[in-house]
Amino acid sequence: MATEENRRIKDLDTLKALAHPLRMKLYRALKVADAATASQLADQVDEAVSLVSYHLRKLATHGLIEEAPARGDARERWWQPADESISTRDEDFRDAPERAAVHSAVSRMHVRQQNEMYESFLDTQSAWPGDWRNAAYSSEFLLSLTAEELRRLGDEINEVVTKWRVHGKAAREAGDVEGRENVAVHTYGFPFRT
Repeated sequence: MATEENRRIKDLDTLKALAHPLRMKLYRALKVADAATASQLADQVDEAVSLVSYHLRKLATHGLIEEAPARGDARERWWQPADESISTRDEDFRDAPERAAVHSAVSRMHVRQQNEMYESFLDTQSAWPGDWRNAAYSSEFLLSLTAEELRRLGDEINEVVTKWRVHGKAAREAGDVEGRENVAVHTYGFPFRT
């Protein structure tokens, strides 16, 4: 991967590249796999290889993914995420109505896909071993914070999750795969009024 840092997307064209549900699913599937071919990803998302290849090229054009070092035979092109993680912030897109609308649409699609992931777990949780069912959690905290405190809270949460992401990746690379599963951690922090 190009960098271990979080890439903050600030340009509209790159954000538009993510504004397609299949591209976002492919990006997420590629993050989980670390590297994969269009054929492998097409099987995961149940789409035609040609369609998946097209969308992978679009993601690559905007630097979201890149070619991975060749694996297996040289006939297939391998892809990997270009960055360890990506993020967006409203402040980078509120300067024009079109930019704000695209950011809002991408954010909503992202949340819908996260909810689909969690609902899929809820639908199948009885099939998971007890230790995984007991470890899974959902929580909500209603706090009273300033905007700066919310920003600091988000930074601290990201630091904790990054520590565990780095730990899991290092363990997997060292061959410590026994009992490991892919885990989604979704956190949100936003103001609301009652």
